[in-house]
This record gives sequence, structure tokens and C-alpha cells, in this order.
Amino acid sequence: MEKGYLALVLHAHLPYVRHPEYEDFLEEDWLYEAITETYIPLLNIFEDLLKDGVDFRLTMSITPTLASMLTDELLQNRYIHHIDKLIELSYKEIERTRFEPAFNHLAQMYNRKFIDSRIAFVERYHRNLCEGFRKFQDLLKIEIVTCAATHGFLPLMEINRNAVRAQIKVAAAHYEKVFGRRPRGIWLPECGYHPGDDQLLKEEGIRFFIVDTHGILHGSPRPKYGVFAPVYCKSGVAAFGRDMESSKAVWSAEEGYPGDYNYREFYRDVGFDLDFDYIKPYIHSDGIRINTGIKYYRITGRTNQKDPYNPQWAADTAAAHAGNFMFNREKQIENLHEWMGIKPIIVSPYDAELFGHWWYEGPEFLNYLFRKIHYDQKTIRTITLSEYLEENPRNQVSTPSLSSWGYKGYSEVWLEGSNDWIYRHLHKAADRMVELANAYPSRNGVLGRALNQCARELLLAQSSDWAFIMKTGTVIPYAVKRFKDHIECFTRLYEAIRGNRIDEPYLSDLESRDNLFPDIDYMAYKS
Repeated sequence: MEKGYLALVLHAHLPYVRHPEYEDFLEEDWLYEAITETYIPLLNIFEDLLKDGVDFRLTMSITPTLASMLTDELLQNRYIHHIDKLIELSYKEIERTRFEPAFNHLAQMYNRKFIDSRIAFVERYHRNLCEGFRKFQDLLKIEIVTCAATHGFLPLMEINRNAVRAQIKVAAAHYEKVFGRRPRGIWLPECGYHPGDDQLLKEEGIRFFIVDTHGILHGSPRPKYGVFAPVYCKSGVAAFGRDMESSKAVWSAEEGYPGDYNYREFYRDVGFDLDFDYIKPYIHSDGIRINTGIKYYRITGRTNQKDPYNPQWAADTAAAHAGNFMFNREKQIENLHEWMGIKPIIVSPYDAELFGHWWYEGPEFLNYLFRKIHYDQKTIRTITLSEYLEENPRNQVSTPSLSSWGYKGYSEVWLEGSNDWIYRHLHKAADRMVELANAYPSRNGVLGRALNQCARELLLAQSSDWAFIMKTGTVIPYAVKRFKDHIECFTRLYEAIRGNRIDEPYLSDLESRDNLFPDIDYMAYKS
């Protein structure tokens, strides 16, 4: 009989990036890279575990924006074009490196991976990876939870509760459309929690959410078992807290597993290393050098002189790290069980894209970890968060504190000097959206379409990704432009609706471009 539980939680999220007005758009590659390097490898691991009879459990968020992109026909077709180009490049690399055994072996590895990814995407999952993840949810191996509709940072939207409610209501409806049932849990964007938000979750039938460690530890009253058991808010919705020890093993840049010298170096890519004329057909059409995903070197150490990547060394290292992670969780659970007198739960949340994209060996680490837990020990049982609540329905009542993850843990990443200017526009637009919903109940035709598109534009402007990018300094012009474009589109539609002068061709263009949530109902904003 196990002494405790391990709940691995992966947060799969990308901002909504879809640009049909361009044949080749740089930021769309975020999705294509994640499909090849994270989502398909994870599904492959699940398939292998299932085939081998290895029992496992995993909780995974698939945000509404990511699900919308994965189910979009335009982006599905563009991914096939993307992977076909990589397959072509890998064949050229096999020829180019034929007299360099170490690199030729890797070129063949990438060639097999790209071909297998195309087969999985087209033939196994019929271009829709959401169906692949839904399969494992239906088999009770993983639990898919939702997120706010466009990953809006809820604590900074509290000035308008209807805006918070709409983010949750639209997300729950979209989840039901994609996965065939109502969501039982939610990943709050950036783990941002404001006391009282749980009541809005309850309205949509959501039973639990996840907060960072200090959100639980600073709860009122302070929970007896810390983060090693969930707490119930007064609404009856459960809050699970992040375990710092297990998170540090993977997240820490200094101490975490992904920094091992045997693992693949992320920042050396043939898109930057090879002759421009040779690589030009496989980078951006404007000639901008980008990552292709073909990387030949291992981390090696703190040096610019990198050694060739050795897949066998990396696999052996991933197996050793999986064993170390399991051993540490065993000892942690044994000590907690003795102290608590009940079975503790270790909640370990991570960004899904860490596994495969940033940490190339991450999916194999999970593969080894699930197999070792299944065969090599009896202290730990992997569990989903819903399963835990079903088996352990009695928990302390406590109100978690206002909190987020990220720098300092209290929203500073999303509200500081680089991005604070966006919020006066967001608050004004939210007030106007509520005004529209109250003024135009149950409208159809062009007016109804315009009202629904207003809701889409506001939701897209509220994405926390734009503020995050402005803070971290990556592709800032794109984030600023996206935010301004959505606010401008919203304002133009608002004024057209109020002035009874809707431009239908303009509306149709917006509907074709910003087309997420086709079944959205703007009445989600009604007071």
C-alpha cells in the first residue's frame, strides 16, 4: 500500500498566433515547434506506456488558445508544410554530414523523428492532437484541465468581475466542445489567484485549481498540512499548492536536471550555424535565421566549445535523473507520512513545453519515471487531482492568499514599468463590453456577430502573454502590436455598434482572422 501520492501537472499553453494574411509568419513557429518537440513526443510516451501495461497518471492543462490552434484547419495544414520542409532538410543533412559519423548519426535521428512526427500527426491523430489527448483522458490515464479563455491574468482584472467571469465561462464552454465534458479543474493563468475567484469557478462546475506554494502557506487560517494536502475554499472548490522541492529539481537553472552536460544544447542550431545560402530555404522567407530543431551539440559545460551530442549518454542520464527524482520523492513522502499521519500529495507543476522543447530529453525522463514508479517501488502512486479528491474528500477549509508564480510571487511580472500602460485600456474595454452586453440582449444577425467579435477582441487583448513578453524582452514589438491591434479592433467595433454603422466587410475580415471560439456568446459579459 502506497504512503502518498505524486501529482505531476503539465501546463500546455501558447498564445493565440494565427495570421492567414501572411504566407509565412515567424511567431506561428512557436506552435509548430511545440507540436514536434513536446506534444507528439508526450503522446508517443503515453502510447508506449499504455502498450506496455504501465499504469500512470498525469494532470495536464490544454489552454483554450492552444486547443483552438490545434483544431484550426489553416494551422494544421501549415504544420504539415513545416514538417515536410524539416524532412527535406534532414535528408540534405544526412548527405552533407556523410563523412562526419557523429553528426551523420544525429542527422539520421532527426530524419526519423520528423518522419515519425508527420505520420503521427496525419495518420494517427488525423491532424487534431486534441483527439490524441482526449483518448488518454477517456482511458483515465491523464486528466485534462482548462485555463482562462485567453490566459488572462485574473488578479489584475478584478476591477471588473464580469470580465473575470467571462474568461472562465468562455473557457468552460470551449473545453466542453473540444473534450466532450465539462472541465473539473483549471490552471489559473500564471497561477494567479485572487480570493473570491473560486466562487466564479464553482459557477462553472470547476472543482479545483492550483496555486503557488505561498498562496497556500499564507492562507487563512494557515493550513495544518501546508501544501501536502489541498484545502477547500469556502465555496467548496479545492486549491492545491505547488511543492517547491520537486519543482526545483526540474526548474532550477543551477541545480535542475535539464542543465546536465550530457543533455542537448538548446542554443546551437543549424539555422544559425550553417552557410546562409544552404539554409535559406528552411528559415524565414524574409531571410531571418531561426531555429530549425536540428541541433548537433550537447551542453558540454560553461564553454562556447561544444561537444557533439550523444543520444545514448543523454538517455542514460535521463534514466538516472528519473531514478533520483523517484528516490527523493519516496523519502519525502515517507517523512511526510510519518509526520502527518495521512497520505501526503506532492503536486509538481511545470510548463509542458519544458519537456521536449527546452529540455529535449524531458519526455524520456517522464517515460523512465513512470516506468520506475510502476515497477521499482511501492511508496508512491501517481494520481490525478480529481482522483485525489474522490479518494480523500475531507480536507481543511482555508482561503488561499492573493498570489502568483513568477518573480517575487505577487503579480510583478505582469504589472511593472514595461507593461503597466496596458491596463487602463483593458479596464476601459472591459467596462464597454459589459455595457454592450447589457444594452443589446439576445441580438442576432450582423449586430450579434459584431458583439461576439467584440468579445473575441477583448479576450485576445487580455492575454497575459503580451505583458509577459514586454517584461522579459523577447519579441516586444510583436507583443505591443498584438495588444494595440486588438484594442483598436475592439474600439472600432464598439463605436460602430453604438453608432449603428457596422462595416460588414471589416467585421468579416476580423472574423476570418481572429476566429477563435466560433460559438462564443457575448452575453457572458452581461451583469
